[in-house]
Amino acid sequence: MRYVPHTPGDVAKMLDRIGVASVDALFSQLIPPRLRIGRPLGLEPSLDEASLARHLGELAARNAAAGTPEGGLQFLGAGVHPHTIPAAVDLQISRAEWYTSYTPYQPEISQGTLQAMYEYQTIVAEWLGLDVSNASMYDGSTATAEAVLMARRLSGKKRAIVSAGLHPEYRLVTETYTRALSGGEVIVVPLGTDGRTDARALEARVLEEPDLACVVIQTPNFLGAIEDLRPVAKLVHERGGLLVGVSTEPVAFGMYAPPGKLGADIAVAEGIGLAIPPTLGGPGLGMFAARGEHVRALPGRLVGETVDKDGRRGYVLTLATREQHIRREKATSNICTNTGLVALAFTIHACMLGRQGLPEMARLCFRKAEYAKARIGALKGFALAHASPTFAEFAVRVPGGDAAQVISRAAARGVHPGVAAGRWNAVWNDVLLVSVNETHRKEDLDKLVATLAEVTR
Repeated sequence: MRYVPHTPGDVAKMLDRIGVASVDALFSQLIPPRLRIGRPLGLEPSLDEASLARHLGELAARNAAAGTPEGGLQFLGAGVHPHTIPAAVDLQISRAEWYTSYTPYQPEISQGTLQAMYEYQTIVAEWLGLDVSNASMYDGSTATAEAVLMARRLSGKKRAIVSAGLHPEYRLVTETYTRALSGGEVIVVPLGTDGRTDARALEARVLEEPDLACVVIQTPNFLGAIEDLRPVAKLVHERGGLLVGVSTEPVAFGMYAPPGKLGADIAVAEGIGLAIPPTLGGPGLGMFAARGEHVRALPGRLVGETVDKDGRRGYVLTLATREQHIRREKATSNICTNTGLVALAFTIHACMLGRQGLPEMARLCFRKAEYAKARIGALKGFALAHASPTFAEFAVRVPGGDAAQVISRAAARGVHPGVAAGRWNAVWNDVLLVSVNETHRKEDLDKLVATLAEVTR
């Protein structure tokens, strides 16, 4: 049902005031005739509430949710990596207290929300190996773009060099953010034959770039390879730039050293898989951490701990750097909010995992992935895309050169074996990205191997 508050008389008065005869005439200069439909839209008749509910239910029944018998066996990753989320997480975030204290502008009535953000920041800073974290960002891709903007502010320079191992969509978002900025070109350095960033190409590009703000490297990278950030950090810092470490699978840091421990100045990650089940087009969770000396250049918001006049511990919104709060030219971001409820779910899950739970989850993912990788790599016509160490996602080259076709054939048998990397780059048309996690059983992995063997005979 449309709600149009203006009566025909109101519209006539407005048109008369601006001196045009009709609404069509008003838009005649804005919408060229070739773009006008000239007929009513072909919409279906409206439905009453009961009919609409029934219709929506019928549409919903056509969906096949991942992890269900109807959805088939899933090994999908490529930036979104699902994990087991205990039922207690959903129970906790459903408590009324979290819904009622929505926004933390008034600390005296938002202590629960502010404390949860503070705990989240503490966890993320430790998780990514750095000193300080903001209260979350929209997702990993926008966090990456904001990290590049932060590096530009801190360094006073403009160019960003990114590895071809950075998720292609993260690179596109970063290019979109920086396109309109002076010197905002994003320079891409290729991968080597080992699946890692080509060290020689990176060194040559860094040394010849006088306006270097930062280098951006993902680990594990898009093809699953573990990158060594230490030599890159040394190289970049000698040139006065910053190193941005990115991850789409932060569970890896239960086993591998996080970016901050390897010399990164800023680290970002996508934490959605530890907070809520993956959704198509739903929210993400952008984890963002940096060195303590750079705290005032952080985008978004930051919660701090203090005491009130009676000496009692309390939490306040310490830094909020968007345009609405401070002078526009001093703003470090136009981010309006943080992904509060998703960040809360992540915090609760992280607390439940504890210091022993995260490494154990990481080891399970790694061991199961290594088993699957070895068995798939031994199949006739299959080959690992590179020899570098991986965590829980790995890239294999499929026989016949068409990974999308292999996926289609396997899906018809109830197995979704991974993601075709050629979706982002034609050079990778034969590359299948397989993601394994702690939920997969040995029989699931054996079924994956058997299905891939069957559909490529």
